[in-house]
Amino acid sequence: MTPALEEAHRLQRLALRDRGTFDLLLPLPQATLAAIGFHAQQAAEKSIKAVWLREDADPWGHSVKKLIDDLESVNLTVHQYFAQYARAGLVLDRFYIPTRYPNGLPDLTPAEAFVADDAANCVLLAEIIVEAVHRYLA
Repeated sequence: MTPALEEAHRLQRLALRDRGTFDLLLPLPQATLAAIGFHAQQAAEKSIKAVWLREDADPWGHSVKKLIDDLESVNLTVHQYFAQYARAGLVLDRFYIPTRYPNGLPDLTPAEAFVADDAANCVLLAEIIVEAVHRYLA
């Protein structure tokens, strides 16, 4: 296994830990939906960064959509495959900052701003991206 592939698998394992976290939180009534959304975004972000590492490139930033879009400068074929997940990344990106900081939303806390449908959608989109990366790294 090449060093780039080893590093990609290491980051994908971290993404799977975030996936495990949102899986644990989902059935808990006391868990905040914002936290579930955040961990879903993190799982997708780390997975897409694993793609960059597999390509021996240096990912920068936290936007899943931008990381996918910027793959075009790394490997056009890989970008063309992952471009189908850019919209999912855009949805997940909304759960990166506002889910953690009370001043990220006007007059609301994260616990007040996110609903069950948001969490369920984030989980679904993150799982799609994580699985696509898993297939790519296999």
